[in-house]
Amino acid sequence: MKILLLVRHAKSSWDDITMKDFDRPLNERGKKDAPEMAERVKEKVKVEHFVTSPAKRARRTARFFAEAFGFEKDDIVVVDHLYEPTVQAFADAVAALPADKNVVALFAHNPGITEYVNTLTNVRIDDMPTCAVFAVGMEGKTWAEFATAEKKFLFFDYPKNPVG
Repeated sequence: MKILLLVRHAKSSWDDITMKDFDRPLNERGKKDAPEMAERVKEKVKVEHFVTSPAKRARRTARFFAEAFGFEKDDIVVVDHLYEPTVQAFADAVAALPADKNVVALFAHNPGITEYVNTLTNVRIDDMPTCAVFAVGMEGKTWAEFATAEKKFLFFDYPKNPVG
């Protein structure tokens, strides 16, 4: 089974309103939520591969997760079109994933990530909160099959989830 975790970046800082959106770092809550969510994910699956938007807040969120799973910063693949992503950008990024990786975490942004998760199964999410994780699985040998494969909702979790 292939398992895809779609992760919205953790809470970002708005301390400097003149800063470009792309360059915004995580705020203190984001720096707390990301490692906590990574630990919660570790209880469910073992992530083998990490892909992220190039934006600073997404890269930092991915680093927290990668570190929790014993990976280095350099192990994270940056995909430029996951910044301000469309549904098609997600589909393209997933189709390009290496076939030998069965559990992948992909880090990106709203509104695109919410739009994409709502195309995958019959589970609907109104809005992916910051640092939310939506997991979906499919039976298949390659990620190129993902777009047309039957997918199964596995779990949805986020920092303020009371049952997380």
